[in-house]
Amino acid sequence: MSTAEEAGFGSEDAKLVTLARATMSRTGARQGAALRDTDGRTYAAATVALPSLRLSALQAAVAMAIAAAAPGVEAAVVFGGEPDDPEGMAAVHDLTADAPVYFVDRQGRPATRCRGT
Repeated sequence: MSTAEEAGFGSEDAKLVTLARATMSRTGARQGAALRDTDGRTYAAATVALPSLRLSALQAAVAMAIAAAAPGVEAAVVFGGEPDDPEGMAAVHDLTADAPVYFVDRQGRPATRCRGT
């Protein structure tokens, strides 16, 4: 059983935690995010902090999903940092109003779970 599964995530959502963590670690970014679309495809992204472009990891993952013609969002995970990303949440919920977004701290524990309105 993985740490994410021990923290209460099902196996599919635990995979998102692993992808988000690995993306953050690989890039050295402040946060990593992973998103599963309603077709079962996954997208992983990191925070983008360029002088001319700033995106949260969640916004970047949503952009990747949109570019791949994702029909909707099944679930998303943001790894690292505080659960404060209203623009990223809005982007997810533009696709699927009730998709869960999990914010996970750097120890792999769920910080919070947010659903659409």
